[in-house]
Amino acid sequence: MAQVVKDYNPSIQRTTQLQYFKPIEPHLFSGDGMPYYHNGTFYLYWLLDEGHHAGLDGLGGHQWALSTTTDLVHWKHHPVALGIDNEAWEKSICTGSVIADKGLFYAFYATRVKDANGVHEQLSYAISNDGGYTYEKQSPNPFYLAPEECISRDFRDPKVFKGSDSLFHLFVSGNLKEPAIGGFGGYLVHLVSADLKNWKEVDSPLRGQQGTPECADYFKWNDWYYLLYSIAGHTHYVMSKAPYGPWIYPKSQSLIAHFECVYKTARFKNGRRIAVAYSPYRAGDKDDGDRIWGGTILFREVYQEPDGTLSTKFLPEVLPASSPMTIPAIKTPSPSVVAIRDGQLNIAAAGEMGVAEMDELPDNYRISMRIEPDGNYEELGLFLRATDEHESGYRLALNPNHETVRMHNTSIDAVKGLNEPIFLDVIVYGDFFDVCVNNKRTVVNRLPEQKGKNLFFYVKNGNATIRDVKIEKITNH
Repeated sequence: MAQVVKDYNPSIQRTTQLQYFKPIEPHLFSGDGMPYYHNGTFYLYWLLDEGHHAGLDGLGGHQWALSTTTDLVHWKHHPVALGIDNEAWEKSICTGSVIADKGLFYAFYATRVKDANGVHEQLSYAISNDGGYTYEKQSPNPFYLAPEECISRDFRDPKVFKGSDSLFHLFVSGNLKEPAIGGFGGYLVHLVSADLKNWKEVDSPLRGQQGTPECADYFKWNDWYYLLYSIAGHTHYVMSKAPYGPWIYPKSQSLIAHFECVYKTARFKNGRRIAVAYSPYRAGDKDDGDRIWGGTILFREVYQEPDGTLSTKFLPEVLPASSPMTIPAIKTPSPSVVAIRDGQLNIAAAGEMGVAEMDELPDNYRISMRIEPDGNYEELGLFLRATDEHESGYRLALNPNHETVRMHNTSIDAVKGLNEPIFLDVIVYGDFFDVCVNNKRTVVNRLPEQKGKNLFFYVKNGNATIRDVKIEKITNH
């Protein structure tokens, strides 16, 4: 079992291209992100992890690390902002949130505790007098225990905000002991305060969840209110014209992806909103290994569609550095099905599968293209890191009938517009296969095993034109 991390060195971490960031120390990892924007500075608090949640008897042993930026390009890493002071009872400083008020920063978090009655979680808070860089824990500690109807082991991740009623609010993850239907007891405990110190419980804004709704986020954007919460790492969102519902559950859940865990967001300059998650490692470093807790930080830019729903795309300021390269020649093994004309790839594969090949790509690269389907098709996409047709690499498959995008063995659904012209943007970097479709939906997978240098384009049971192929070599792996 790992203990409390004491050897994290902020001075040696990379300070640009922070997508896929983890501490440079091999045994340390990044967990849940807690972004906050204040007076021109973007604060990213994140859980510092050793041993994939193994710290302090397997209860986490987490502490809050801090990285800041004013432009999303240049970052500064700071010493632990909120740490464990007493290993005898503070088994983890869990995910939380911060708010600035009257010159002070307030950090609200749950402490995971192990005692004679087992493991439980309780609310604590700390205050910063130096602009959010270091925090001092406050008394009483804890200041709030789980309500009687809530399982005390599932009482964590407080989200603090100031409401339109001028009161401060906390949304806290909870799970009912006696739900109406077994297994659907997940809810948010809702606390309010006038002074950030004395709290009382009011009606819950969310109930009936299958599992504890973790790491809640809440914000107003133009005319809509948004509530985010994560179940088993998958971040759902609901939206409403009123502060606390009734909620609409959108069909296109743009933040749900298996390797993009517990998104939380913060506003940024010029009306932008930045989402931060962590991308977990795979057990045994195998393509089919389960997710394990802790990994690397993952950024997305979130934007609001005209109907209020949310879309996601790559955040350009944090992407790996890359440089243009000459596009390798494209081979067309079946000219009757696949043809190259005027720099575009035409695939006519009704009733069969049309394939074109590109060889000798770099280990790490970014490839983008425009795909124009001609009518419906069963499936199209790419095979990445292929060796040859027998070791075809990892399949990136777009399916318009199912509205799915699959990156090997993970997928997203309710992806609209796959029968229309598609802009496809893919980053192949280390074990990351990061995909953005039409600058609206993203999916990432972690696949460490195959190392081929070839790529296949393909269309199955349909016709499509692929044009404007662009490849850049990633230079800072």
